[in-house]
Amino acid sequence: MNVTLTFDNGPWLGVTEGVLDTLAERGVKSTFFVVGKELRRPGARELAARAVDEGHWIGNHTMTHSVPFGDGGDHVAEIESTQELIGDLAHPARWFRPFGRGGVLDDRLFSAAAVDHLARGGYSCVLWNSVPRDWEDPDAWIDRALADVEANEWSVVVMHDLPTGAMERLHRLLDGLDAMSAEIVQDFPDDCVPIRNGEVVGDLSRLVAAT
Repeated sequence: MNVTLTFDNGPWLGVTEGVLDTLAERGVKSTFFVVGKELRRPGARELAARAVDEGHWIGNHTMTHSVPFGDGGDHVAEIESTQELIGDLAHPARWFRPFGRGGVLDDRLFSAAAVDHLARGGYSCVLWNSVPRDWEDPDAWIDRALADVEANEWSVVVMHDLPTGAMERLHRLLDGLDAMSAEIVQDFPDDCVPIRNGEVVGDLSRLVAAT
């Protein structure tokens, strides 16, 4: 079984450093989907740069992380202002992850205009199939994540490098994955990347708001 580890909503000083330390100790590479307003905080972009220097990928997770595009979020401002802040730290695939209100994959995720914008901009959209809700419970999320990994051929796990205490247990997740002989990989399965390098390659019909 494969598993891809991703971290959303940071960078967060005092938390992301520990995540990077743990990943470095275990030789694990991941992707950090950053929020633009957090990237503006003093010292935050330096953390993102450290992540890139250590072999991790940086993705765009909107500017404000506040309104799904299917609910009327300003896709141009949310995507492009964050991509500008990411600048030369961006991966060539221009990874982008939409805001999903607790990880829900439904027709609030995108508008048709947002999909068109991502395609024209050459973005690659990364979704997920494991949201263990680490922000709600700093302990129980690990068991939920491991159960998802056991159930899926290839899991894309969403975690959050935020000051909830959850990331202090990251090593326990890695221990559990080792015990399961799960292979941690950095890339994403095709069924979690419906837009790749500007080409719509997956079925977005249930993820786009009706016009």
